[in-house]
Amino acid sequence: MPNIDEPELADIQLGAVLHALSDPTRLAVVLQIESDGERCCGALAVEVAKSTLSQHLRVLREAGITRTRACGNQRWVSLRRDDLDKLFPGLLDVILRAADRRAPVS
Repeated sequence: MPNIDEPELADIQLGAVLHALSDPTRLAVVLQIESDGERCCGALAVEVAKSTLSQHLRVLREAGITRTRACGNQRWVSLRRDDLDKLFPGLLDVILRAADRRAPVS
C-alpha cells in the first residue's frame, strides 16, 4: 500500500514545519522517531487520547515532517529527515537538540 497523503518536497513550507514542531506533544513524537527510527503509531509513548494523537500525526504529516505508511491495519511513522535536511539544512538538528535539553531529567 502506498504512503498516506503527504506533501511533495517542493510543497513543504518552513512556516508549516515550525508550527508543527511548536507543540510539545508533536515534538515528543518527533524525538521518539528520531531516536528509535520508524515507529508504529500505537507504540508512540505520549499521554494523549488516540484521537488526539491521530490529529497530531496528521499535522506532522501534512507539514512534511513525517511519512506514514500503511501495513495491514497498522500505520508506521518515520521522519522525512533527508527531505527536511535538503530544504532546511540543520533546522531539525537545532530544534531537536533544544527540545532534548528542555526534557525533564529522570
